Amino acid sequence: MSFHYILHESAQADYETSLKWYVDRSRQAAENFVTAVENGLHLICNNPTRWRNTYRHFYEINLKNYPFSIVYAIDEGQKMVIVTAIYHHKRNPRRKYRKL
Repeated sequence: MSFHYILHESAQADYETSLKWYVDRSRQAAENFVTAVENGLHLICNNPTRWRNTYRHFYEINLKNYPFSIVYAIDEGQKMVIVTAIYHHKRNPRRKYRKL
């Protein structure tokens, strides 16, 4: 029962900003960040309800070796995972859960 995913525009902006930061410092770190995000998305799509339901209808999974979480909501009807944020752990936690 595999789901598909989409990145909300704010999650896409988070991802691009973070990736640019890593590219500016180390090409290898940037490549590993991309791999960590892709692995996280793959795990989510295979079983989206496995990860912790942290707030209302939002779920999240921590990335391995990076201080980020992928925050997402699930649309069961369309078998879709909507990624709302790729959230850095040092940011303001009040902005972690964005309205769709």
